[in-house]
Amino acid sequence: MKKQAFNPYLPSWEYIPDGEPYVFNKRVYVYGSHDRFRGHAYCLNDYVCWSAPEDDLGDWRYEGVIYRKTQDPFNPDGYMCLYAPDVTVGPDGRYYLYYVLDKVPVVSVAVCDTPAGAYEFYGYVHYPDGTRLGEREGDEPQFDPGVLTEGDTTYLYTGFCAVGDKSRSGPMGTVLEADMLTIKEGPVNIAPSQPYSKGSSFEGHEFFEAPSIRKRGDTYYFIYSSVAMHELCYAVSKNPMKDFVYGGVIVSNNDLHIDSYKPAGKPMYYGGNNHGSIVEAGGQWYIFYHRHTDGTNFSRQGCVEPVSFREDGSIIQAEMTSCGGNGGPLAGKGEYPAYIACSLFTGEEAFTTGAPGEWMDCRFPKITQDGRDGDEETGYIANMRDGAHAGFKYFECKDVRRVAIRVRGYCKGAFGVKTAWDGPVLGWIPVVFSNEWKEYSADITIPDGVQSLYFVYQGDGGASLASFTLE
Repeated sequence: MKKQAFNPYLPSWEYIPDGEPYVFNKRVYVYGSHDRFRGHAYCLNDYVCWSAPEDDLGDWRYEGVIYRKTQDPFNPDGYMCLYAPDVTVGPDGRYYLYYVLDKVPVVSVAVCDTPAGAYEFYGYVHYPDGTRLGEREGDEPQFDPGVLTEGDTTYLYTGFCAVGDKSRSGPMGTVLEADMLTIKEGPVNIAPSQPYSKGSSFEGHEFFEAPSIRKRGDTYYFIYSSVAMHELCYAVSKNPMKDFVYGGVIVSNNDLHIDSYKPAGKPMYYGGNNHGSIVEAGGQWYIFYHRHTDGTNFSRQGCVEPVSFREDGSIIQAEMTSCGGNGGPLAGKGEYPAYIACSLFTGEEAFTTGAPGEWMDCRFPKITQDGRDGDEETGYIANMRDGAHAGFKYFECKDVRRVAIRVRGYCKGAFGVKTAWDGPVLGWIPVVFSNEWKEYSADITIPDGVQSLYFVYQGDGGASLASFTLE
């Protein structure tokens, strides 16, 4: 029997954002950067890899460390971080890992004979005369490489373009030779940055970072994080190096623009920067993206949702859920960890976790864990104060007559259970102060059918929520 698949799809103590998914040999491999729990910056850890059967996204396997930051000749002391990578299969059948260190403007490449083995440093992307891309006069700094190989040709996409920065013209496309390093064509701009977007299809959703490229049929999908940061957008073209037209939003990590269960402009989670891509696995397309935890930008976790295409090839925006890779709703029975919440909010609305030095304080609920980075401690929701909501979607409920929760903290109040964020409370579960996790329960009937579940706290102090059980 398959395990149920949750969001985040990896263990709650793993922090792999910027996920680039690929199917190799009927397994989905995810390549991302590697955040540190309660880290002081982005991407502090070495690259690791996880994989799962393409038809079972609830059964992830740790493949181990695939590349260490000290392996790059520019970084023998490890002072620089490994930013978001991407992987492609070269004409020789080997796997090539493209990445950028955080303090140099060039693209590094590592290589391995297997998808998740020990990668070895291979070289730097360079012009035919040996000058590294990013270091020639007039080059823009390289960032967040995304790659696609067709035959003997590899297309490389890079860029970082902040709002108002006229020194950055937009995302760049570069064509590489079969050696995976030497530039054959480019770089050229494939879309405008924000200062140069007026009148274009990208206006309002201009490129910020996180370029990724995929091909579906005869159409190239350029996926990127927009200047809004929380959203992954896409543009389409029949040519991988020009004529891209903005297509829409694939997913938002605070669920903005979704209006099927709330107003389109209401955030349902505390968002921030976003990075990921699409992949077809087991006959279904998915979008891999990341969410923010611990009230900062520096402890990000990978999530996944199914996506659908219209007949014209456009993508319908995916909704944030707790069950993205499950193939349907979760079973409406049993115990579920609170860290799979896909909605967190209070009466004091906030769209993002803020900026460095301005992280969320104890007024806002957050997903966190005990221990230190690397400790395999199960996550939970902290800072559930008066009016805070934690939402979970979706469950196939039948004959649910009792709900239990595990709570700790300096609190005195009750948790209400609802099936809509703005709906009536179906019942209350009183809680009191406890330094240890303690179970509380009440007779509460959940209507049969596919349901969302929202837990709202009312009372004094702040509660932490570890799990809930449907009986």
